[in-house]
Amino acid sequence: MDDEQVDDSGLEALLHYVRDERGFDFTGYKRTSLRRRILKRMEALDLDGFETYRECLERDDAEFEQLFNTILINVTRFFRDPDSWRGVADTVIPEILSGKGATDPVRAWVPGCASGEEAYTIAILLCEAMGDAAFRDRVKIYATDLDMDALDTGRRATYPRTALVEAVGEERADRYFEHDGSLATFRPELRRAVIFGRHDLLQDPPISRVDLLSCRNTLMYFTAAAQFEVLARFEFSLRPDGYLLLGKSETLATRSNLFVPVDLKRRIFAARLDRAVGRTAFGRGTERHVEPSEQEIRTAGFDLGQAPQVLVDTEGALAAANQHARVLFGLTMRDVGRPLQDLELSYRPVELRSRIDAVVSERRQVNIHNVEMTAGADVRTFDVILSPVVSSAGVLTGTSISFIEVTPQRQLQQELDRSRAELDTAYEELQSTVEELETTNEELQSTNEELETTNEELQSMNEELETMNEELQSTNEELETINDELRQRTDELNDVNSYLESILTSLQTGVIVVNRDMRIQVWNQQATELWGLRGDEVEGEHLMNLDIGLPVDQLHQPIRACLGGESEVEVKLDAVNRRGRAIACSVKATPLRSGDGTPIGVILVMDAADGQAGPTVV
Repeated sequence: MDDEQVDDSGLEALLHYVRDERGFDFTGYKRTSLRRRILKRMEALDLDGFETYRECLERDDAEFEQLFNTILINVTRFFRDPDSWRGVADTVIPEILSGKGATDPVRAWVPGCASGEEAYTIAILLCEAMGDAAFRDRVKIYATDLDMDALDTGRRATYPRTALVEAVGEERADRYFEHDGSLATFRPELRRAVIFGRHDLLQDPPISRVDLLSCRNTLMYFTAAAQFEVLARFEFSLRPDGYLLLGKSETLATRSNLFVPVDLKRRIFAARLDRAVGRTAFGRGTERHVEPSEQEIRTAGFDLGQAPQVLVDTEGALAAANQHARVLFGLTMRDVGRPLQDLELSYRPVELRSRIDAVVSERRQVNIHNVEMTAGADVRTFDVILSPVVSSAGVLTGTSISFIEVTPQRQLQQELDRSRAELDTAYEELQSTVEELETTNEELQSTNEELETTNEELQSMNEELETMNEELQSTNEELETINDELRQRTDELNDVNSYLESILTSLQTGVIVVNRDMRIQVWNQQATELWGLRGDEVEGEHLMNLDIGLPVDQLHQPIRACLGGESEVEVKLDAVNRRGRAIACSVKATPLRSGDGTPIGVILVMDAADGQAGPTVV
């Protein structure tokens, strides 16, 4: 078995140990990312081998917390990827609220919430759409994560004010946060709507009846199999008209049949309406069948009808439009209830109002054939069928309008008309063309399979790069914190040096400090006034090598005495100052001691007076 296999075996054993001992199941996470993060902890502890690190975990419970903090990368911020949040504010939230009654609850779930910024971002958008009072009464936002420290930060809802204002803007910061110096806290009466709790996406049951589920830049840490398992749980969580928001590097959901893209660029998806019938509910290892109501079956059947279809009530208002009709005519749920005459559909692609009047007055079906409609560069042809809708009691309740596309049939008929005269003579050529097309189709199918494989590889690489980017961002934040501490200590040291420099400059006596090798460390301004040499000229020089008016050779013995243990030695010397004047100089030598009392140098304090005196030692 080679080293790589041994390493992989040791990694898997370590992951199972962590799962069994602490209940954190990382076996669904991508191995490359896990290996990199665990090796970072092993390098910090100077350990070699996963088995050695496992033994460390067995001995030191505190290392578990360090490991979890390293694996669970908590990189988030308010309004991360602003364009995606604009899509949520402009489209998703209005659609959710339009389907709600005035007192109906609104539920959101933010799995992988880290320190809570994304949950509070949703809270801000819902407050802006509903008003503070309705938000407090109707909204519940569930924010979940594995990291208990991050959850505690989210519960406190306190963040650095500078970064907050930069992310949300001054207006939102003042409206939704209370400010205290450099910190800002989300308003307590609004914060009660945000509920934080620990949740494992792969082990714990999902939160149900959710209108908006925001799981951004979390799936990319899981393997493909774990991603699909989590997506299945999300599909159960969402209400039939709910929305799913993913991160910018998470496109796996586009290859899942559980969701349909609403805005692929912004990673906004909706639950498939046809999966709202007969869903399976998740439990802890068990399943139960949820029977749909008769009304739900009817609604789902209408919405998924193969032909575009709309219903107009007896008042002339749009009562319903199925999915195909909404896509074809650009309708939204907000158009339901509006008068048909206010909609472009009433006169394009064909005038409907007079036909509806005929259906209502005569209670008969009206057919309109070969109605052409331009869709982009294509022209599509429909047969429009208007039918009266009558209740079981025989009461007219409205009009059903179905658009049966006959574009292929019409195109085929036109082609047959043009080709009938030439069919006999062109048969052999047509047969040859069909064979060539079949060959080409096989080649294209093979190429398509290769492209799908390549796309999967590129997606995996993209997710891995995004993971590394977030790790680098986390490391950068740590380095910035260290840099701030070093800058603060440097400022403090500069202040101390400036203070000492001021003291030395203010002394009216000359001060020279030498180390044990008699090399000059300090030379104050008064020493310059006495002997004519600046501090930058003499620092580092040997005191005995100076050519000044002070007989430095006579200081050799006092300095050695201080370094040998004497507490203080004073000598009086005849000297000549920098102006050439003879002076009597009193030099007091005092040992400079380290913290443990060991002499590490000598302080020479010089006081000069006019006159002369012979050298004496006191």
